[in-house]
This record gives sequence, structure tokens and C-alpha cells, in this order.
Amino acid sequence: MMLPIGSIVYLEDSSQKVMLLNVGPVVEQNGVEVYFDYSGAIYPAGLDPEQVYYFNQEDIAEVVFEGYQDEDSERFNELYEQWVEDNQDEIPRGEVE
Repeated sequence: MMLPIGSIVYLEDSSQKVMLLNVGPVVEQNGVEVYFDYSGAIYPAGLDPEQVYYFNQEDIAEVVFEGYQDEDSERFNELYEQWVEDNQDEIPRGEVE
């Protein structure tokens, strides 16, 4: 189950909190279109377009706060998991560098 947007986390080897902005962003990495589980911004400052972080579930060391969830977010999780399954051969999962 994916964390909802608005969740606050610590990433591995980091002392800075990050707020989740997106689930499943598709971006270009090394000339290839890839997806990540999440994008995030430094908390509490918020979005700085020059400092958007892309990372995956396994890069999260600790969940500090879990964002709002309802039936819409549950449905989104189902659709996202299906999208990942349907597109795994076309769009690889990005790797944190």
C-alpha cells in the first residue's frame, strides 16, 4: 500500500524531512522515461522546482506522519498498482542515484 500525498518521511541517510507530493511520477532519467513511487519536497519549506526528490518505497527510512486517506485514495492505490503491472515492460522503475 502506497503512502498518501502529504505524508512526511525521512529518507535513508538523511536528516531532512520530506513531504510526499506525488505518487507514481514519470520522469526522464539518463535519457530514459522511468517512474518512481514518489516525488517529494523538503518539509516545511515546500516545493522548490529546483529541489524535487524522486524516490521509491525502499528509500524511506521512517514515516513521521501519514497523510489523509479515504476511499478515493484506496481506489487510486488499486489503479496505480494495476498501472505498474500493465506498464512494467514499457516504463522501468527509476533508481535513486
